[in-house]
Amino acid sequence: MIQKLMQKIAETKAPICVGLDPMLSYIPEHILKAAFEQYGETPEGAAEAVWQYNKAIVDAVCDLIPSVKPQIAMYEQFGIHGLIAYEKTVNYCKEKGLIVIGDIKRGDIGSTSTAYAIGHLGEVKIGSKAYRGFDTDFVTVNPYLGTDGVKPFVDVCNEYDRGIFVLVKTSNPSSGEFQDRLIDGRPLYEHVAEKVSEWGAASMDGDYSNVGAVVGATYPEMIRDLRKMMPKTCFLVPGYGAQGGTAEDLKYCFDKDGLGAVVNSSRGIITAYKKEQYASFGPEHFADASRQAVIDMISDIQGVL
Repeated sequence: MIQKLMQKIAETKAPICVGLDPMLSYIPEHILKAAFEQYGETPEGAAEAVWQYNKAIVDAVCDLIPSVKPQIAMYEQFGIHGLIAYEKTVNYCKEKGLIVIGDIKRGDIGSTSTAYAIGHLGEVKIGSKAYRGFDTDFVTVNPYLGTDGVKPFVDVCNEYDRGIFVLVKTSNPSSGEFQDRLIDGRPLYEHVAEKVSEWGAASMDGDYSNVGAVVGATYPEMIRDLRKMMPKTCFLVPGYGAQGGTAEDLKYCFDKDGLGAVVNSSRGIITAYKKEQYASFGPEHFADASRQAVIDMISDIQGVL
């Protein structure tokens, strides 16, 4: 699967993914109104608005990008209707030829971790038949429970040719409370990086492993060291744009061919129409504003490769 992602990045010349992380406050009024007229101000109405919003953005940008990253929590808040919208979004993105990274940040042990992996990456056996759950290509994984929590995901990835991105150094301001704590004289995130390389050795696919790492753009001084520690690991890089990461901060994420990393932008793309830079598009043309924001992001990142 990582080879497919690298191929898509090379074809599009766009090492990015669009984070489909919708909040109701992001969605233009005309979409909300139409959904609420049909289903009322209910979780079902909210989920319908989310789905229509996502669909319009995907239609506008799918020819420009290799991948998307829906954050499942934004859908779960609306209960089962939200999860249906998540499933519809995942399936629609795959129909459009996009690689889908399910941002689920799961991490448990034994059979529970296996069930998460099967539900999002593999197939569940029901009698004599097998069914895919959410059918994403990659998911994000929390490694806090150690190998017991990660190995079931790696096993499912190897069986079904899927991939994971393990949290190593995240982009949020308080990440250092745990991730930067010194253990045997080294920060915890470096110990996690070593384990990611170890887990990844069992799932190589070309130059990179199907076991990737989440490395935030907001800590550029650490990116260079982590790239040296994980030369065969693809980086999923949050924190660009709205969280303060810049293209210059990203350059050490990539290899000499401009591969080895995929940079996420969520609010910077899906709420572009709310920004002064793209205000001329207006709410009615929010998807066109998202398309222009993608074009600008690609150009910005290409400038440092």
